[in-house]
Amino acid sequence: MVHGLGAACLALLLSLGLLSAGAAAQTGPGGPPAVGAVRAERQQITQTDEFIGRIQAVGRVALVARVSAFLEKRQFVEGAEVKQGDLLYLLEQPPFQAQVDADKATVAQFEAQHRNAELTLERAQALLKTPAGQQSNVDAALAAERALAAQIAGAQAQLQQAEINLGYTEIRAPIDGKISSTAVTEGNVVSPSTGTLANLVSQDPMYVIFPISLRTGLDLRNRYAKIGGYGAVVIKLRLPDGQIFGQDGKLDYVSPTVDQNTDTISLRGVVPNPVFPGMKVGQPGSRELTDGEFVTVLLEGVQPIAVLAIPRAAVLSDQQGDYVYVVDAEGKAQIRRIQLGQSTPTTAVVTNGLEEGELVVSEGLQRVRPGEAVSAGPASPPPAISPGAAPGGAGAAAPPGEAAKPSSGQPEGK
Repeated sequence: MVHGLGAACLALLLSLGLLSAGAAAQTGPGGPPAVGAVRAERQQITQTDEFIGRIQAVGRVALVARVSAFLEKRQFVEGAEVKQGDLLYLLEQPPFQAQVDADKATVAQFEAQHRNAELTLERAQALLKTPAGQQSNVDAALAAERALAAQIAGAQAQLQQAEINLGYTEIRAPIDGKISSTAVTEGNVVSPSTGTLANLVSQDPMYVIFPISLRTGLDLRNRYAKIGGYGAVVIKLRLPDGQIFGQDGKLDYVSPTVDQNTDTISLRGVVPNPVFPGMKVGQPGSRELTDGEFVTVLLEGVQPIAVLAIPRAAVLSDQQGDYVYVVDAEGKAQIRRIQLGQSTPTTAVVTNGLEEGELVVSEGLQRVRPGEAVSAGPASPPPAISPGAAPGGAGAAAPPGEAAKPSSGQPEGK
């Protein structure tokens, strides 16, 4: 009995000793924390900026009647594409044709009278060379001839106006484009006060119009000024279904004024809008871009540029801005304030504050403290910048000295 109690006490003492030794081992000083680090290197990227834009037809015409008449025929299929010069509406013509004929007769009458006045003037001038001639007769004949010449000019003007009105009875397409449904059907009287009969919008090419902030506009100007200005920019469109439109566009207009309410300027690009493969012109949905459609505009440089890049997970931020931890020559982690340029969710472009070749901590950031030594090892291979890099900035993180989180929202380093 006593022997069993002694054995139990001995086992308890041994357990306490082992626990004490383990606690001492845990609280004792350890080595520098292990972190993953990468070298800041230059990479080739194609700079891309995203904006929200709206498609707008290059040509837009509201078809209206120019004269008052009955609408006799509609000569188009609603929603179809028409060509410039196609007959769209035919109005009642007989009254206008009758006016043209009457004005032609008036012109002919005045021309006959004018010819007689010319002959009278010639005889008066011939008699003036004889004793029977009088200057007053010549003057009267000349006045009559000039008056009739003026009447001819007035009659010809009336005839021209009648012919113009007759031409207005045929409403033709002034541009190529797609026509809307008609607002007035055959048998109704139309006039200039009737309003729009139908709308006609051009289809190819299309405008894309998008506002940008003045600051962004200045950044774009400075970025591309030395390589051709806006001529060095290609427009790509992302459609509402997320697909990239197959045709590239070019900037052709920048508004000369700034919107005082929004501090923005408007940019406009021209984008081809061909018929969708496998479809015919005029079929519903035969073209991908539609007037009034919202799209995402991607401004992309035509030439790649070299930028200093690091993993996005290495970038932290606080109230003072973005920063990273760099490992100095003594193996200590130091805070380095940086400025970011265009970035992707996985790669950050550094425009200021970091030198090429510096060692940047990208993994294990929660174990790093400013000014303390770290054991830096190779980090996971950083992803390369995609050709169509999307704009972005660093996210929030804890201030130096606290457990910081990667700004990209990626998992913390190991």
